[in-house]
Amino acid sequence: MRTRTGDEAGFGLHTAIAVVVANMVGTGVFTSLGFQLQDLRSGFALLMLWVVGGVTAVCGALTYAELGSTIRRSGGEYAFLSHIYHPAGGFVSGWISATIGFAAPTALAAITFGTYLSSVFPTLSATWLAVGLVVLLSGVHASTRRASGGFQRWSTTLKVGLILAFCAAGLFLVAEPREVGVLPTTSGVSSVFSGGFAVSLIFVSYSYSGWNAATYVTGELRDPRRILPRALAAGTLLVMLLYVGLNYVFLRAAPQEELVGQLQVGYIAAGHIFGPRGADLMGITLALLLVSTVSAMVLAGPRVLHAIGGDYPTFRLLRRENARGVPAVAIFTQAGISLAFILTESFETILVFSGFTMGLNTLLATAGVFVLRRRGPPVPASETPPYRTWGYPVTPAIFLAVTGWTLAYILIDRPLEAGLGLGLIAVGFAIYAVTRARDRALDR
Repeated sequence: MRTRTGDEAGFGLHTAIAVVVANMVGTGVFTSLGFQLQDLRSGFALLMLWVVGGVTAVCGALTYAELGSTIRRSGGEYAFLSHIYHPAGGFVSGWISATIGFAAPTALAAITFGTYLSSVFPTLSATWLAVGLVVLLSGVHASTRRASGGFQRWSTTLKVGLILAFCAAGLFLVAEPREVGVLPTTSGVSSVFSGGFAVSLIFVSYSYSGWNAATYVTGELRDPRRILPRALAAGTLLVMLLYVGLNYVFLRAAPQEELVGQLQVGYIAAGHIFGPRGADLMGITLALLLVSTVSAMVLAGPRVLHAIGGDYPTFRLLRRENARGVPAVAIFTQAGISLAFILTESFETILVFSGFTMGLNTLLATAGVFVLRRRGPPVPASETPPYRTWGYPVTPAIFLAVTGWTLAYILIDRPLEAGLGLGLIAVGFAIYAVTRARDRALDR
């Protein structure tokens, strides 16, 4: 077997953690507190939202670590569902991930980046800033793994550094800090078991989406069994600490009355921390945070298309790599889809129901760990055994319970969005049938 060296050696632990952190931390944590305050006023309950959401994400991450170190192939849920259940399930999951799972959120994050910068520098076009960011980052990630991994590590380090600096400023620069009330009280504990807490938890779970990002590059990690569980667990735990810290600072810096129902809680808190120039400073900060978010999705998402290209002759063009073994065609294909979303602004319609379909993806994949345990791992005895989920079977059961409850709530409370998601899945199965028929014809 040829030993990989240099750029061919794949991604290391720090890059894998950076992919997880960058995929998770977008704008959600800077916008959702205002809506949570409409139903909850207890500081303890509000912070517990982010703790519960984080613990759930960690349970999912630990389970995915076993799936990834057992199956050992890039592609995330595409690889998992194809192996555990049926290639049709993997195909549908893969195309949903590649489009509404990555391309549409990439477009949303890029246009949000452009919007923040153009609000500070009005002469700049938000749309063309978004286009430029996607094109630039696609070029970086389509070059070499060294350049790709290096940019992801540094941009994510900058993101974490900016968030920590903001939290530190919120602790030391606020002239009139508010009492947050982090200790449990009778009213705070009762709020945790209220309907408002349950509804808010749904939106918190969206802010934690992306904890599974490292599984999309499993096949390109230097040592998946060692790196994958560490990257998923460490990245998710780090994000949970950042989220709790940010929300504590928001509540400490600004009066709750100013935050209730507001989308721009980050701007409001920044105004109390930094004064009149706080909004501009926050706009630039959020724009910089989103660079690593877009970068991580441009890095991870195309690996799904690359895997599909290797499995289905109809899409074999997506399998092509550059001289360094980087799936450049898949990267530029996803970039093209993202640019179409940006220029037509059609991604907003798709994102309405993407949460349901992606949630169903992770639910089925996590449940697959029970199937794998029953079958036994497909790893030869001569190879290193896969990582085993810490706390099994309780850990995956917690994730399944919370995610299943969330999906059930969407089915009941948002039947239109759930119906659109199920319709998209049905279309995916139809495309799979056509693809398989065409592949059989090509094989003759």
